Amino acid sequence: MSTPTYEQDFYAWALESARGLRERRFADIDIEHIAEELEDMGKSRSRALESQLARLLAHLLKWAHQPEQRWRYQHSWRAAIDSARLEIEGILEENPGLKPRLPEFLGKAYPKGVKGAVAETNLPEATFPEMCPWELQQVLGSPFLPAWLGAPWCS
Repeated sequence: MSTPTYEQDFYAWALESARGLRERRFADIDIEHIAEELEDMGKSRSRALESQLARLLAHLLKWAHQPEQRWRYQHSWRAAIDSARLEIEGILEENPGLKPRLPEFLGKAYPKGVKGAVAETNLPEATFPEMCPWELQQVLGSPFLPAWLGAPWCS
């Protein structure tokens, strides 16, 4: 039986490659594509972390900039904040090598969080601070919820 190639049938290729590794048939293994897939898996985990941070930041920004809406949406916003924090916690538990990069991810996620908040609130982008107004520990820390950011010192 011939081994399926990476391009022909990824699923079959992956299973056959895993079998080849376990059986130590290294000459039969497509090392280059396995290395690419492992790198992609790492990138996928970092993208998931950044995505959850952006989601969390969008909800924190909504909380901070729409205090008049809190009574109406507080349960769903709190649920989204708690859910994002739990997802981030899970990603970091499974991938502790990402922890040192959290400040970098926060910097990348904040503009995406602003865009999400703009889309959900219809507030102008200029409403939101240019840089993340909270420390990483606050963003990730339950039960932190931000105060209203409409004060002049935030502009």
